[in-house]
Amino acid sequence: MLENKRSLFYALASVLALGLMSGCATQSGTAGSPSQSVQSVAAEKTNYFLVFHENGRIYPIADAKNYLAFLDVDELIYTRTRVGAGPEGETIVFGIQKKEADDLNKPSLAEQFFDGKMTDVGPFYGEVVRDGRFYVFGEWKDFKDYLDHKEVTFTFTEIGTGPKGETVIYALNKKTKDEGRPVALIESFKQLHKTK
Repeated sequence: MLENKRSLFYALASVLALGLMSGCATQSGTAGSPSQSVQSVAAEKTNYFLVFHENGRIYPIADAKNYLAFLDVDELIYTRTRVGAGPEGETIVFGIQKKEADDLNKPSLAEQFFDGKMTDVGPFYGEVVRDGRFYVFGEWKDFKDYLDHKEVTFTFTEIGTGPKGETVIYALNKKTKDEGRPVALIESFKQLHKTK
């Protein structure tokens, strides 16, 4: 069952879904500690945004530690939920950090990304899996364009290089499309997922 859920894990949601924050909820489960690879990637990329669908819910997460813990144990420790606020009426479950859970009046980083409120993002890493394929982004503008249009115009594709043999599609743009293999972005993906 877990493998079936993992194969459906990530499909990108449209941004600007409207809805009210319904509060903070705590789920049971034990999240793992950040791995050395997360720390390496985090040193290079300061802002993460990862969105995926599972069982009619959208899970935006804005930090690598929570993302990897969710992939490992299929649960988030701290969440904020917006019932029925997704683009097609899905429930949105934001994976948040403990410090964000303590302040209900301030939107979490995941909420700010999802709501399109982030304007000066700085260094960025984002990914989703849709139809069993990873889509990897190294620039917020490219990721936001994908959120808006659900398409990637320029890509570099590697077949079978995902953690479980998935196809990995790296998003390029007009500036990077002629540079060939996106070595730094590929390395970030490998470090995050501990692949070779």
